[in-house]
Amino acid sequence: MSRVIAFCFLLLASVLAYLHIDSRPAWVPFANVYPINSANQADDAPESPESSKPVKTLKSAVPAKLAQPSLRTDWLPDTGAPSVHAASLITLKDGAVRAFWFAGSREGAPDVVINTAVFDPQAFRWSAPTVVMDRVSAEKGLSRYIAKLGNPVPARMADGRMQLFFVTVSIGGWAGSSISSVISDDDGLTWGRPQRLISSPLINLSTLVKSPAMAFADGRLGLPAYHEWIGRFGEFLRIDAGQVIDKRRMSSGRGAIQPVVFADGPQDASAFFRQTRSGSQPKQIPVSETKDAGQSWALSKDLEIPNPNSALAALTLANGTRLMVLNNIEAGRYRLVMVMREPNSDQWQVIQVLEEDETLTNGQHREFSYPYLISANGEDVHLVYTWDRKKIKHVYFSSAWFKHAIGIFKEKEAQ
Repeated sequence: MSRVIAFCFLLLASVLAYLHIDSRPAWVPFANVYPINSANQADDAPESPESSKPVKTLKSAVPAKLAQPSLRTDWLPDTGAPSVHAASLITLKDGAVRAFWFAGSREGAPDVVINTAVFDPQAFRWSAPTVVMDRVSAEKGLSRYIAKLGNPVPARMADGRMQLFFVTVSIGGWAGSSISSVISDDDGLTWGRPQRLISSPLINLSTLVKSPAMAFADGRLGLPAYHEWIGRFGEFLRIDAGQVIDKRRMSSGRGAIQPVVFADGPQDASAFFRQTRSGSQPKQIPVSETKDAGQSWALSKDLEIPNPNSALAALTLANGTRLMVLNNIEAGRYRLVMVMREPNSDQWQVIQVLEEDETLTNGQHREFSYPYLISANGEDVHLVYTWDRKKIKHVYFSSAWFKHAIGIFKEKEAQ
């Protein structure tokens, strides 16, 4: 009987905590066509409404080798942890770049912490890492038991403050997750008290985050999220500071998680998912679309690029060029590439093979996964990704590099 009473009390508390959603404000258009990952992106960049065109499969031809300018690569700072994963980035008000990632003895271990470091683009050097959040701090701030942490995702609020979303688990595995966040008034030097997002009127479990947020015209954020308990599907959360004021299903069933979103205009957007389908279904990228700024989503035709149940990253440059970084193979995560789609094209093209290692160590391939993309000015690109769970690799693509890459493909198409 006592267990029944306790459960009823928990259920009532969850419903009361969720009542703020009853005052759901009207949905408004997207603020612009870019994800919220930069404080400096151009406001007058052209929109790219070409997503209504049918999208062809990825070109299988091996891209031409790019001459100078070359890529610049380095590593996020070593914290001494044997396992690192799920890095993310945000540009700072002074033009620097701040990274977040989690590190510990293994994914999901109690000793996992969320780290941060700042990249100086002039010196091309990272600062010493510091800890943003650990399990004990999360417990104290949230006033609840926390078993593990993961998946930090930063965003820029309308008032200029930085908000860091992250996943917390109190019971079970990742399917028992919920999203919490902390806010910084000084671009990540110090942080306020963490707050749990209430995304469900019931027990508020199995909501996770991995991908960058988007801005609405009213200054609120649209956060792509996903659910892993019972079903596996994408969700779109409308957030005002630390409150979920609405949410909408982006996909259905058990086959699509970790959505990344391309805004196609004030009302239109396309979401691309990591596939988690059964063995008999296509191992390619599920797609969903909205025509009303995220209020409703409808599944579309798959993007016919292989996906081995692995996350992808997406970014739109100021000139309308779209980029994705992904594992374009059906099994394993040993090949990682960047693909590009030009504004007036319906073709995704491989423009850089980042990693390809088919060798086996103890019967397993190395893993290159969980990419994350941002641009500091709409023309250059910073990429981070997990390198065999031991390091986080950082790659910088200059604007000159992209101009050269686009020029090569235009020459090839003209031939």
